[in-house]
Amino acid sequence: MKNYQRLKGLIAASFTPMDAQGKINLSVIDKYADLMAKSDMTGVFVCGTTGESQSLTTHERKNILEQWVKSSNGRFKVIAHVGSNSQVEAIELARHAAETGADAIAAMTPCFFKPETVKDLIDFFTPIANSAEELPFYYYNMPSMTGVFLPVATFLTEGKKVMPNLVGTKFTHNNLMEMGECLTLNNGEFEVLHGYDEILISGLAFGAVAGVGSTYNYLPEVYHGILKAVEEGDFQHARKLQMKSIEIVKIIIKYGGGVRGGKAIMNLIGIECGPCRLPIPAVSKEEYDMLKNDLIKIGFLSK
Repeated sequence: MKNYQRLKGLIAASFTPMDAQGKINLSVIDKYADLMAKSDMTGVFVCGTTGESQSLTTHERKNILEQWVKSSNGRFKVIAHVGSNSQVEAIELARHAAETGADAIAAMTPCFFKPETVKDLIDFFTPIANSAEELPFYYYNMPSMTGVFLPVATFLTEGKKVMPNLVGTKFTHNNLMEMGECLTLNNGEFEVLHGYDEILISGLAFGAVAGVGSTYNYLPEVYHGILKAVEEGDFQHARKLQMKSIEIVKIIIKYGGGVRGGKAIMNLIGIECGPCRLPIPAVSKEEYDMLKNDLIKIGFLSK
């Protein structure tokens, strides 16, 4: 791998800006990237769950990644999610990521026809990882979305034998016992990117040093504060900050979850990400007013 460095800090799972008709709006990404740089993000995770990847075409995903690489201008890393139900499409996206200048790739397991064994998953991912062999490859583990609950530690140890660029996992699961097992494999050989915003403190306590999250986009000071407090051993302050994160997450859930509610918050703070693509419905004006009031109540927005 070329210039491989382990990730540390916050990686924002980016939203995909769209216009009112659901068309991709690349013009927003320059302003969005400036916010990510100002927020001291280590990187962005492009076209993942938050980015509505499975609702996008291959062509759209390529254009979005190209714009993020350009707009980042080397100020933070760009990780391309290339996962797909189609292995052929994922291979194409992995090659494109390498050619475009992405810093790493990640892939979620297929979620329609699902792999039944770790070997099935390895066989699916190997040609994808090998298509961008100079880039670090992360297995994006998110069983709540994919329905695949295969043992991640086994995948990492066995997968490394045929995917030399397999460096770790984006672990979006609340099974902290399994997460701890992954962190201690072979004396810490593999990176574990913590993927559950509302329990970041738990992942850090287990030894994770990097996280990927959607709420990092608009609540960076809280998560930077958690990182700093845990590093200094001040868990009382870290817990206090984590509860602020939980307040936001509870509001997001009220308005349809991380993608729908999160996109609405981005719109409210001036990054025009627009609506989600169907089947996720648009947020109504009444919902926007209610959301804004909820955010004012917890001190996130001013009147």
